[in-house]
Amino acid sequence: MMIGATLPATNLHFFQSRRSSFRCNGSRLNPSPASISTKSLVNTRKHISNLEKLLQNQSGRSELLDDPQVVEKTTRDLAGSVEPFFKSNGRNNRKCWLEGLNLSRIWHARQVTDEMSPRHLNKLKKLLSSNNVEYSPRNNLGCNKWREYHGSNDWLGLIEPLDENLRRELVRYGEFIQEAYHSFHSNPVTNEEEEGTRKVVLNNDESYKVTKNLYATSSIGLPKWVDDVAPDLGWMTQRSSWIGYVAVCDDLSEIQRMGRRDIVIALRGTATCLEWGENFRDLLVQIPSETTDVEPEPEPESGSESEPDEGQAKVECGFLSLFRTSGVNVPSLAESVVNEVQRLIEQYKGESLSITVTGHSLGAALALLVADEVSTCAPDVPPVAVFSFGGPRVGNRSFADRLNSKNVKVLRIVNNQDVITRVPGMFVSEELDKRLRESEFVNKMLNVLDKSMPWAYTHVGTELRVDTRMSPVLKPDADVACCHDLEAYLHLVDGYLASNCPFRANAKRSLAKLLNEQRSNIKKLYTCKPKELNIINLEREHSFSTPSCLPSPSS
Repeated sequence: MMIGATLPATNLHFFQSRRSSFRCNGSRLNPSPASISTKSLVNTRKHISNLEKLLQNQSGRSELLDDPQVVEKTTRDLAGSVEPFFKSNGRNNRKCWLEGLNLSRIWHARQVTDEMSPRHLNKLKKLLSSNNVEYSPRNNLGCNKWREYHGSNDWLGLIEPLDENLRRELVRYGEFIQEAYHSFHSNPVTNEEEEGTRKVVLNNDESYKVTKNLYATSSIGLPKWVDDVAPDLGWMTQRSSWIGYVAVCDDLSEIQRMGRRDIVIALRGTATCLEWGENFRDLLVQIPSETTDVEPEPEPESGSESEPDEGQAKVECGFLSLFRTSGVNVPSLAESVVNEVQRLIEQYKGESLSITVTGHSLGAALALLVADEVSTCAPDVPPVAVFSFGGPRVGNRSFADRLNSKNVKVLRIVNNQDVITRVPGMFVSEELDKRLRESEFVNKMLNVLDKSMPWAYTHVGTELRVDTRMSPVLKPDADVACCHDLEAYLHLVDGYLASNCPFRANAKRSLAKLLNEQRSNIKKLYTCKPKELNIINLEREHSFSTPSCLPSPSS
């Protein structure tokens, strides 16, 4: 409505004076803005006071980084929200009032309050307790579905995103390796008459029974003066060491669930001095045509009379040595595993069988050699698959082609921060190598280098890449040992959804073992707060006496 068009100009001062002095008294249903501002300001101060008390009562705080941009933004937002309060009450001291809030502590308090809520603490208590272990569900794989999880289609469509059944199978096979670690460290000494006497009990899966102990023997030895200088080394200098086992599923209900009878070959990682020494013998050597005990010799220099044929499959000298060498009282790893697999195939002839080889670190490297050997040990060998954790490169491109031609399926679980998966060989990632080979000229040049260079290594099979930084438990800057640790691998697999996706919120794997072994790499929220609340006594619940040994990633 236009007032100037209907009233004389002389009467406008009346409306102006009335408008300036007009005030609404308000009612219960429509309170005045001033009362809203006063009440809201009181509630705001009360809320801030409660947060300050919460911070004072906390003896340990989580490691949350101060973000100046977030604090500055929070300050502006809060200043904008309380601006009407100060104007309505005629106050001009808002700057001093906001400076006294210590917003960085309030911002942290909100996050700490959410993380330390009763619901979160109950979940944390379950994850940290070994007495309340939960697993992802084991679904029925069926008579034909199991072949897909065993790699018949190279796990196409099962990794991105990670299929829940495949996740559970990966964790289960990783726990077979943990049993190998535990059995070795419980009794690392290899006696002269030990073969067949060592008893291995699988606590992780009672549906499997161990049928064969496996030993690896180094072809190198330490000088005699080492025993004089360090006589307490003992088993760490022994040439032959227990390295794993062969187990077979004998539970009818589990066989029905999996859709076949599964034969598992589990291999631990590096533990003794001589095994470490073999790891550093990184020249590529040809694979002998037969299972012999002959020490593999490095390739002759280029131009010599016995120069090898092009396209020959080659593997690391140290790995092949541990695989083919026999001990004084124990057969070689190659001989033991082939004989046992042949026996089991004959024993369960007519049944649906599968052979699964799993290993960590050195065990992952030996798992490829085992799979290569058993894939042709009988006329009708069951499907062979390898699930490796933190495995190094093992051979050249011809060795990878050899495994593919034998229909050996390999799924490598790799931590993005694990340096062991990048050695030995030239430090060129498989992704870069694949892009370079898209050029015909570069591909020919790289093929020449593969056949002539002694460090032309390449990985084998399909890759599942996890990342330490995605874990809500591990520190983003966890050390090398933690990034290679087997329990850390299983923790990351249990929480993996897909690449560039956050950690699975409903991950159920217990954190007790991880916290006990990698405490220095765990965020303080999971070390200090549970201890204050008496959630778990880790040292008492998880400590067991083990002989002194070399630092092992998963000891």
